[in-house]
Amino acid sequence: MQIGLLGKANVGKSTFFSAATETPVATGNFPFTTIEPNVGVAYVKADCACKHFEIKHENELCVNGTRFIPVRLIDVAGLVPGAHEGKGLGNQFLDDARQAEVLIHVVDIAGTTDIQGQPVPVGTHDPLEDVVFVQDEFDQWFADILKREWDKITREIDQKRAKLTDGIAKRFSGLGIKDFQVQEILQKLGFMAKNPKEWVDDDIETFVKELRRSTKPMIIAANKADLCQDLDIIKKITDNVIPCSAETELLLRKASKAGIVNYSSGDEGFTPVEGKEIPLPQQKALDLVKSVFSKINSTGIQKILNTAVFDSLKYIVVYPVEDETKLTNKDGVILPDTKLVPQDSTAKDLAGLIHADIAKGFLHAIDCKTKQRISGDQKLKNGDVIKIVSTLSRG
Repeated sequence: MQIGLLGKANVGKSTFFSAATETPVATGNFPFTTIEPNVGVAYVKADCACKHFEIKHENELCVNGTRFIPVRLIDVAGLVPGAHEGKGLGNQFLDDARQAEVLIHVVDIAGTTDIQGQPVPVGTHDPLEDVVFVQDEFDQWFADILKREWDKITREIDQKRAKLTDGIAKRFSGLGIKDFQVQEILQKLGFMAKNPKEWVDDDIETFVKELRRSTKPMIIAANKADLCQDLDIIKKITDNVIPCSAETELLLRKASKAGIVNYSSGDEGFTPVEGKEIPLPQQKALDLVKSVFSKINSTGIQKILNTAVFDSLKYIVVYPVEDETKLTNKDGVILPDTKLVPQDSTAKDLAGLIHADIAKGFLHAIDCKTKQRISGDQKLKNGDVIKIVSTLSRG
């Protein structure tokens, strides 16, 4: 899975990336600090299946019954108005982001950067402009793809070489958009019955906006919320929006790693490590962190990641095992792996994720919680622990 991290220059994208992945990247007070995309591993959190079975298997990915599940996070080059026309690093930005399944748009909610990403006094830029401009860039990009191919699509339909759904889906296949997604939008808008030759620019723009919303869901990360003079501005954003402070998350992760505080991403506070002397500069920084938590409940970073995967994409967590009794792999590791899969995924879908050969030889699966045999078309549930029985093995 790939989560795209979007936004104009200098809003804290790279800090968000560093905080989420603990990967050091270049940060700076000028546009295009990030020129090549930074790719790292972040983690979403869920209850581990060990809670259901009342077993302990503490490891680096399960801590006190909380499972850390890796996802791919990509922080791409700074975006400027006109990116869809190739301005700034726009073409590279859009290309890097095109295969993301969900997008996190980092916005400077405190209004400390202008539309080009240059520093300005707190509150002097309207962050709502940034929300709209990034959405518009994506919508214009989608519209350009379709408009330049529209005559060809209508000719293919006239010559009965393609249906409208197929013709459009073909043009968006590079963005990972499927036929059924195109058809759903056409039906929702009532465009299936409309002759493609009668479509005007407004029709194309209405369609691509809905297609973008559906296939590239976007979370607004209202960054620098601790500096924002009036957080009520968030209520004016219609998209899913979560206040956050990437800088605070990064500071706490570093303090936790240094053994100064007890903190896990998503916590609504921290506690000093008992008996650990904290130097004055670090203590002052931690006092500032307390003021952040008094303004927003958490740093917001973990909530944003979890919302992107579990709420926007509606993915669920399943645990494949090789031994249904001991809940282990062949090496005896308990609950060794997790898979994030879309809702309505089946047991055979899971087999295909594990290995193509296992899916080819699929016989049945076993639900380790109920000890029941299940068929290949059985839909999986969040938290399922599944043993796949196949005639073929890997390797």
